[in-house]
Amino acid sequence: MIDQDQENQRIRRVLVQRLESLQRAGVLDIGRIPAPPATPTRRASEGAQPAGSITAPSTTPTRSVSEGLRSVVATTVSPPAAPQEPPMPRPKAVAPAPPPVATPAASMLSLLRQPYPANLPSDAPGCQALLDAVNAEVKPCKLCRELAATRKQTVFGVGNPRARVVFFGEAPGADEDRQGEPFVGRAGQLLTKIIEACGWQRSDVYIMNVLKCRPPENRNPSPEETAKCRPFFERQFEILRPEFIVCVGTVPAQALLETTESVGKLRSRFHRYRGSQVLVTYHPSYLLRNPSAKKYVWEDMQLLLKEMGLPIPKASGGRKPTED
Repeated sequence: MIDQDQENQRIRRVLVQRLESLQRAGVLDIGRIPAPPATPTRRASEGAQPAGSITAPSTTPTRSVSEGLRSVVATTVSPPAAPQEPPMPRPKAVAPAPPPVATPAASMLSLLRQPYPANLPSDAPGCQALLDAVNAEVKPCKLCRELAATRKQTVFGVGNPRARVVFFGEAPGADEDRQGEPFVGRAGQLLTKIIEACGWQRSDVYIMNVLKCRPPENRNPSPEETAKCRPFFERQFEILRPEFIVCVGTVPAQALLETTESVGKLRSRFHRYRGSQVLVTYHPSYLLRNPSAKKYVWEDMQLLLKEMGLPIPKASGGRKPTED
């Protein structure tokens, strides 16, 4: 900007000097354009003009060089126009935020809080008919290719369809895969003793697993296998609508409650799954390897009986019912 002002001042000085030189020389009208000769006309009020006479030249002043120079000076030295600021961009319309998408964890949390459907049969034959229909879908299931290729048969569940308590395990073992009934091997025999210690028979409760097929080598179910079997055990619980669910072991507890906490942190208190109270305790196979943990299972069963409003059976000979 400073260089431009200096250049304008220099040009103005040069033009002014030239203009003054011309004025001193008396050349004020150089470049005046003479008016064109007028066409001879005869006025009615005047007589005819002498031949060859013409009208006087126009006295309208013409633009001289000096005036032109002044105009050039004024034009040249006029300050440059101030730069215009670019127009402010118009704010873009902000689209409304999309509604939050339900995540799997949020969906499961909402399911845990939902009550069981009330439009299902409440009598034992009606519930058993619905369970048989779900079992008919389970038998040909091949969602888990490895399990479908290695199983002998599916293992659905057994017991009273209107039981107050459901015992929920992880998966069938070799004996269960052979007989088609859950908890019939060594661990199942210990579970039967726990049930009887509470004053019940196996036919008084309902027994089922997370998986309906035996994993090879009795390994733990994978998260993918649990996810594929989830619709089956969730429908079982909707039909059964038990007051209490006893999760025996880590796998069923974590699958049902959607948690990663261990049995040791989940036991000794009740949790909630839809319309059921959930109690977590150790799996009978764990008790076979760690007999000292049987006392904790008996504590959990006493807590269950107390919550159900049932008397706690007395042990004979001062022994706990689960110590046999």
